Amino acid sequence: MASASLSSVSSPFLSPISPSKTLTITALTTEPFISKTIVCVISSSPSSLRANSEPKKRLWKEGEFPGISENSIPGTSKRTPIKNVKKKIDRKGKAKAWASTVTEALSDLIQKKLWIQALEVFEMLKEQPFYQPREGTYMKLIVLLGKSGQPQRAHQLFDTMVEEGIEPTSELYTSLLAAYCRSNLIDEAFSILNKMKALPLCQPDVYTYSILLKACVDASLFNLVESLYEEMDTRSITPNTVTQNIVLGGYGKAGQYDQMEKLLSGMLESTSCKPDVWTMNTILGLFGNKGQIEMMEKWYEKFRNYGIEPETRTFNILIGAYGKKRMYDKMSTVMEYMRKLAFPWTTSTYNNIIEAFSDVGDVKNMEYAFTQMRAEDMKPDTKTFCCLIRGYANAGLHHKVVSTAQLAGKMEIPENTSFYNALLGACASADDLMEMERVFTKMKDKHCKPDPGTYSILIEAYRKKGMHDKIYYLMQERPQLVTNKAEDDIDELMESLI
Repeated sequence: MASASLSSVSSPFLSPISPSKTLTITALTTEPFISKTIVCVISSSPSSLRANSEPKKRLWKEGEFPGISENSIPGTSKRTPIKNVKKKIDRKGKAKAWASTVTEALSDLIQKKLWIQALEVFEMLKEQPFYQPREGTYMKLIVLLGKSGQPQRAHQLFDTMVEEGIEPTSELYTSLLAAYCRSNLIDEAFSILNKMKALPLCQPDVYTYSILLKACVDASLFNLVESLYEEMDTRSITPNTVTQNIVLGGYGKAGQYDQMEKLLSGMLESTSCKPDVWTMNTILGLFGNKGQIEMMEKWYEKFRNYGIEPETRTFNILIGAYGKKRMYDKMSTVMEYMRKLAFPWTTSTYNNIIEAFSDVGDVKNMEYAFTQMRAEDMKPDTKTFCCLIRGYANAGLHHKVVSTAQLAGKMEIPENTSFYNALLGACASADDLMEMERVFTKMKDKHCKPDPGTYSILIEAYRKKGMHDKIYYLMQERPQLVTNKAEDDIDELMESLI
């Protein structure tokens, strides 16, 4: 007995048949490997359809489905068909789309480091029944709060995560520890470390200890550095190259060259923790910043002989060191060498060149480098404008300081402490103390924290004018940031009063 299939007619989403539409039907016989194709013309007239077809059924639109009739399920009572299924599906789809859009917004806010807005969006998402925050989202927010100087808020978020049933991991604890380390809260960071050691599933690893080591090195707590190394050895945690590079840089900045060379020698002899290009850059940067050009060049050759190849950052370090010592011939040689080996000039490359000329007030070459930088479609950063402002101030072109600051605003250059320090220094060099105080007020209004350099500029400007009362008020405002020179000035003030 032959059976026929008409897939186009059986589809529930069939659109109305147009008049005299030709359909192809394949009839399969019971005989093996025999089939024949019958081509017929179906008329769309109502009389012909009613004569040869079943009772007329509704043609469902896309996204809709027929309701279940009471006859379709044996032994069941009358059942109400499902209504508005398409609307429900649409609502669910819109909800998912909304959630996707908001989660993308959250990721964007985290990337832009806007922690207040990110927390607001996160709380709004958590109120939705379909959204379940994951460990990774908490991790990103805790890291963001740590970078934003909000370790207490990071701890609150961590506690909230635990209350909601998400089991903490070693990575989450390490992120929280890092938040305290970024704010130089060493005791709180060690408290987190002790909690981790008490939890079998959250034991500290090499990354945890590396973050703590960096915090101790930055705070010059080298006695804690040694104790952390001993603890790592007890726990059979081997320091990696990143860990050693961190401590290596700390020893160098503190002037502990014996410890630095001892650590570096151990790296050269190690089979699991060999020096890399970051080690090379760390050592070159240390000697370059101190102006010890011969030592820098000596170590450069040592690393090259060891088989470590330089990178763009390596050449930028050399350019910066030569520029500070006004060794323009060697600086040019490195720049040409980079071009020859197809190493791209970066923003840091141009910043080092601009800084070299700004330090001596060579406005012509400074502006030429800045023009070439923009011609290569390389966007300047905050350091670029700091160098330009200092260069114009050193050259006595204070009117150009104003236009440069305005250009930075037009280009939406981030204004940090270094940027305001450059402006304060320019105002001080022009003896415009009124404008200097306005810049200082704006700096605080922008929630940009002054640093010791800020107060050094202000105190030196006031000292030149004999304004000891101003120095005294600065001492009262932020005594922990005022330098020893400021304290000497205050002593002089007190003696004069006596």
